[in-house]
Amino acid sequence: MVETYVPGWRKEKKNMKAALWYKSGDIRIEDIPEPSPCAGEVKIKVKWCGICGSDLHEFTMGPIFIPVENPHPITQEVAPVIMGHEFSGEITEVGEGVTNLAVGDRVTVEPLIVCGECPACKAGHYTLCDKLGFHGLMGGGGGLAEYTTFPARFVHKIPDTLSYEKAALVEPMSVGYHSLEVGGFRSGHVAVVAGAGPIGLATIECLKALGAEKIIVVQRKSVRQEYALRAGADILLEPGKDDVVAEIYRLTGGAGADIAFETTGSEQCLLLLLESIKAAGTLVVTSIWEGPATLHPNLLVMKERQMVGSICYCGDFPKVIELLDSGRIPAEGYVTKKICLEDVVKEGFASLTGPEKKSQVKILVTPDCNLL
Repeated sequence: MVETYVPGWRKEKKNMKAALWYKSGDIRIEDIPEPSPCAGEVKIKVKWCGICGSDLHEFTMGPIFIPVENPHPITQEVAPVIMGHEFSGEITEVGEGVTNLAVGDRVTVEPLIVCGECPACKAGHYTLCDKLGFHGLMGGGGGLAEYTTFPARFVHKIPDTLSYEKAALVEPMSVGYHSLEVGGFRSGHVAVVAGAGPIGLATIECLKALGAEKIIVVQRKSVRQEYALRAGADILLEPGKDDVVAEIYRLTGGAGADIAFETTGSEQCLLLLLESIKAAGTLVVTSIWEGPATLHPNLLVMKERQMVGSICYCGDFPKVIELLDSGRIPAEGYVTKKICLEDVVKEGFASLTGPEKKSQVKILVTPDCNLL
């Protein structure tokens, strides 16, 4: 007899609150079974969870990553799924075989669902897993809930000196940090960042911490320009007002930037950055796109430029935890709003997709309203 897979969060009889994605524009706060850890897993009481840009894409345009018709090959789940993958919390239970973590540990979660068997996983590049999934998007639970369970392998202890709020920023900061590694960034480089949203700001903070000579940010007129300066930008350029490409060449003595980071998902920004990097320079695309972009390959060929993609992180959490804890990545002002889980649709998703979206950077959500 073949046993039917039952997600951990459906096994317990005790209920908890969680935010479930049903379809585009439809996220509901529901009472669902509280999870129990399987072997190799820990159970975490969530303290804070950030709302990510990919969550917003799912809310406005989804499904993009969320499985709807075909179950995810590892979780075997389809929508509705629990949302939230940028979170911190406290371990309340450990499953069989877990020896590196204990009840009471303060942690943050690297929310990757991987097979461990494909060529990429075996080579240590688990972020490129053939069956890659994300906790809080593709089943298995999520951080927009009172509790969740996850494999101990991807659960990282945080020092007592690092707040739970900042620990919830490790995930988006690691996206920025990893993009620097993928692009081959070196101290002393001149870098351009398109966009001053959460990932753009994380990229700026990482560039500053790791010794960029000059950070140029391309951002339309909004309060996000102020956020970019606070995060460490040296120069702001505004598309439509400034001749972005000409200004970057002027600012670099005619050479062009060493490296550029596209975090907006805008074809205009992609092309501007590609023209702005020097011969043999690198453009890193970190943004998640809702549609295709068109470019002339000669922009790459004639100057031997490189364009690479960067998805999430791979072994970067410990480094980012250290940078946040030491203050080298200050992340001051990165959190613009804190809300309760029950208000996540109106005060969270609606705020980040409505008229006030440009005034927000990172909204943190807690299932425990006493923390507000």
